[in-house]
Amino acid sequence: MYVDTAHIRQGGKTYTRHLLRESYREDGKVKHRTIANLSGCSAEEIEAVRLALRHKGNLSALNVSPADIEIRQGPSYGAVHVVYEIARSLGIVDALGPTRDGQLALWQVIARVIDQGSRLSAVRLAQSHAASEILAIDRFDEDDLYANLDWLAEQQPEIEKSLFENQGPSQGLFLYDVTSTYLEGKRNALGAFGYDRDKKRGKMQIVVGLLCNDAGRPLAIEVFPGNTQDPKTFASQVEKVTARFGGGEVTFVGDRGMIKGPQIQTLHQQGFHFITAITKPQIEALLAQNVLQMSLFDMPLAEVTTDAGQRYVLRRNPARAKEMAASRDSKQAVLSSAVNAANEYLKSHPRAKPDTQLKKLRSRAVKLRVSGWTKFNLEEGVIVVEMDADALAEASKLDGCYVLKTDLSQDVAAKDVVHDRYKDLALVEQAFRTSKTVHLEIRPVNVRLESRTRGHAFVVMLAYCIIQALAKHWRGIDLTVQEGLDQLASLCLTEVRLPNRAASYRLPAPRDSVRQLLDAAQVRLPAKIAPRRPRVATKTRLTDRRK
Repeated sequence: MYVDTAHIRQGGKTYTRHLLRESYREDGKVKHRTIANLSGCSAEEIEAVRLALRHKGNLSALNVSPADIEIRQGPSYGAVHVVYEIARSLGIVDALGPTRDGQLALWQVIARVIDQGSRLSAVRLAQSHAASEILAIDRFDEDDLYANLDWLAEQQPEIEKSLFENQGPSQGLFLYDVTSTYLEGKRNALGAFGYDRDKKRGKMQIVVGLLCNDAGRPLAIEVFPGNTQDPKTFASQVEKVTARFGGGEVTFVGDRGMIKGPQIQTLHQQGFHFITAITKPQIEALLAQNVLQMSLFDMPLAEVTTDAGQRYVLRRNPARAKEMAASRDSKQAVLSSAVNAANEYLKSHPRAKPDTQLKKLRSRAVKLRVSGWTKFNLEEGVIVVEMDADALAEASKLDGCYVLKTDLSQDVAAKDVVHDRYKDLALVEQAFRTSKTVHLEIRPVNVRLESRTRGHAFVVMLAYCIIQALAKHWRGIDLTVQEGLDQLASLCLTEVRLPNRAASYRLPAPRDSVRQLLDAAQVRLPAKIAPRRPRVATKTRLTDRRK
């Protein structure tokens, strides 16, 4: 016997009916019989019937006074459940697999999404969140998670391949870019001094390459030594696409420092295509050869095809041109202020040498990168700065101008398509911003071994896939992803204890703001949650300094 509840939609309205029914077998078939219609009963009365049916074998258990019922706060449930469901929808759960290592890796990804930190902090997070209830894992500490990074690095190619196959048919377009992240220590196996994007002098770094599909969803991540030049990271990406992602009609999109002559040759050997930008000196060389003309930059979007079949797509960005002009004016104002200060100094110090001040000003102009059109003269002991109008016009003629280069034919991709696909590189840049500083914080890199550094970066990539999906689901809600996760984390299980009975979990009805997040993410809460006794503990204790 059971209570059967159904929601019926009719005439634009939803009706709920409750029936008391029983199951029976007739001629080898299971059939159902309605005993009573409980739709007219209150919600409390219906719940009382359900409770009596659940305890029909021991009705004495219902004879419990309210004072005997103990209610405790259980682990945080909402955030872990939502992140798990999103990971499942993206294919991450299946790609990692049901083994213990796969579940530990999945917890590392979930922990990175909810609260960034080291492996130690991930274990502490599992003590207060429903990791065991949702993932059915226990008995792990930070050493298990460190070892799990080794497993992740080893299984990364197969996991990335599985995720690629789960995303559906490929459009054959791959976005690729690199960044670097500095290290706090000097003992990381991949740490080296290189091109410092983070402007952290004296810090070793690692280089990270991220390969995305045409929608900006990460497909593969690779960590290189910190002194690796950007083009040197490109060949391995071509190999990945060829061997791991099926090859076929493939186009790589990379910035002007990524895809150069050797990289283009590598792509052609595989039958791949490219879209990239050329440098300012290359633009000036093409202008000098009359391959390009300045008048083309006055058009919204222009295209030139050479006799050799090379295509160039040209555009001037007016907003960027204004920014560059404003920056130049600001530098000129700084230099003029320095000239005025030098003249004041010479006026108040008669024995000071004007040549010394001129030398300092010329050095300042070089640092400000305005020396090409700036001249200094000394007139009756007063320093005068002048602008060379012709040199300034020559230096500013390409403000906001950029030229794209591709070997795709016009039949395959019109100039607008080429331009739009290159602009899609901003999706990779957004992934780097989120992974490095905004939410996921790939640094500090709290590992030293090469395999664990690669595993750590892979965890961050998988976590970013989830962040990206949540941001898409919650686009219409006035909350950041982190704020949404914080609200979901407030949804905790309630532990109910009755005398002489095992504890049980109840999930309270979420408040409206949490319900809105769940509905937007298309995640449903389970009706029943089995209690588990997690045996998760850290081996490392907080020092007195941190307490």
